Amino acid sequence: MRQLRAFLQVARSGSFTRAAERAHMTQAGLSILVREVERQLGARLFDRTTRAVQLTEAGKRLAVVAESVLRQLDDATAEVDAIGQRTRQQLRIAATPLVSSHLLPQVLARFRESHGDVQVQLVDTHLENVQALVESGAVDLGLGFFFKVASGLVRRQLAEFPLMRVSPSDAAPEGIGRASWASLRAAQLITLSAENPIQRVIDAHLDKLGIVHDDVRPVSFLATQISMVEAGFGSAVMPTFAIAACRHHRVRLDVLGSPQVKLGFYRVSRRGVAETEAMKAFGEAFARHLPSMSR
Repeated sequence: MRQLRAFLQVARSGSFTRAAERAHMTQAGLSILVREVERQLGARLFDRTTRAVQLTEAGKRLAVVAESVLRQLDDATAEVDAIGQRTRQQLRIAATPLVSSHLLPQVLARFRESHGDVQVQLVDTHLENVQALVESGAVDLGLGFFFKVASGLVRRQLAEFPLMRVSPSDAAPEGIGRASWASLRAAQLITLSAENPIQRVIDAHLDKLGIVHDDVRPVSFLATQISMVEAGFGSAVMPTFAIAACRHHRVRLDVLGSPQVKLGFYRVSRRGVAETEAMKAFGEAFARHLPSMSR
């Protein structure tokens, strides 16, 4: 492209001196570029005299093609840049239902105040769908627990949340207490499905402690667990990440200890894809808000 632009500058100016001035380069440098074009094509492009520089027949033919090619390249460059601008100003996030309903709206509201030019799209879906959407490139970021390690993904742990017991109460929680795992022995448990990765961790720890419940009531979502507890159907075990959702219900919250079991919360993105300014800014805003989720 540099060689063709140099050639056209000379063709339009009829002078190497004027062409060099317009191209903001030395005359010697411009002459080298033109000679490179002539050498590669095996043809003389200019007739040079002491008074003028004129195109040869080969030069005239090349000038027509070069004008067209460079015009198309300039147009394509502008279009690609516009696409890049739109990509940089768009942020697509996939997250699990509880994250989408009780955390992200507040975070996104604050993010919009400082980044009003960024268009945010939120996709609330199952955990397995979150990872699939990131892998396919349908979204930029995925948020949730227990993402599987995959070669095409970059997985970054953002925080750890201890498990807590959620039990019925006459009022919404004002604080967070402490409870032992032994307190679950006589409890009627409302659980997630046995295939849910959060529930698998909980079941493994209960089994390790010899706490077995034959009569459990599985549901699909954490929000359903919380509502079932409020209605008096039993107690539930879930990460303190759900505290924000629990505050809207008449339940009691107690962090389970001795020992305390923590679950990792992750952010995933596609490997090899450059992180946009919007992604970086959102990540910083999310990290600032994250600690408040377990208080």
